[in-house]
Amino acid sequence: MSQAAPNMDDIKAKVQDNWIWFLILGIVLVLGGMVLIAAPLASSVAVTLLIAAVFFVGGLVQIYHAFKTQGWSGFLWNLITGIIAVIGGIVIYVNPLAGTFALTLVIAAIFIAQGVSQLLLAFKIKPHDGWVWVAIAGAVSLVAGILIWIDLPGSAVWALGLIAGISVLMNGWSYIAIALAARASKKA
Repeated sequence: MSQAAPNMDDIKAKVQDNWIWFLILGIVLVLGGMVLIAAPLASSVAVTLLIAAVFFVGGLVQIYHAFKTQGWSGFLWNLITGIIAVIGGIVIYVNPLAGTFALTLVIAAIFIAQGVSQLLLAFKIKPHDGWVWVAIAGAVSLVAGILIWIDLPGSAVWALGLIAGISVLMNGWSYIAIALAARASKKA
C-alpha cells in the first residue's frame, strides 16, 4: 500500500515545528563553508580525495555488476568503465595534487561552456522578462571559468576548495532563511 505524498501544509507544519533544527543545520553549514573557504588548498585536496574514493568504490561496484550481468550486452562496457574508474581513483589518491589540477581544469571548462550557453540562451529569450539575469549569470560563469583557466596551475590550489566552501556556505544560509521564516510564520 502506498503512502500519499505529504501536502504543502504538512511540510510547512513540519518545518515550523522543527525550525530550530533547520537553524542549527544552517549555522553548522555556514561555519563549515567558512572553514572550507579559509583553507582552500586543504579543501581542494579533501574534495579530490573524496572524488578518488567515489571513483574507486564506484568502479569496484561497476566491475562486480559487470560480472553479475555477464550475459548482458553491456558487460564489456561496464567492465572497462569500472576498471578505468578504479585506476582513476587510485591515481588521484596517490597524487591528489595532480587530481586537483585535473578537476580544476574540468571545472574551468564547465564554467566556460555553461557561461557561453547561458549567454546564447539570454539573447535568444531577450524580449522576455528576466533575460538580463540569465545573461548576467552566463557572464559570471564565463568570466569565472576564464579566470580559473588563465590562473592554472595556480588556481588548482584554491578553486575547488573555494567553490565547495561557497556551496556549503550558501546551503547554510538557505537553511537559516527557512528556519527564520518558519519561526516567524509560527509566531503569527
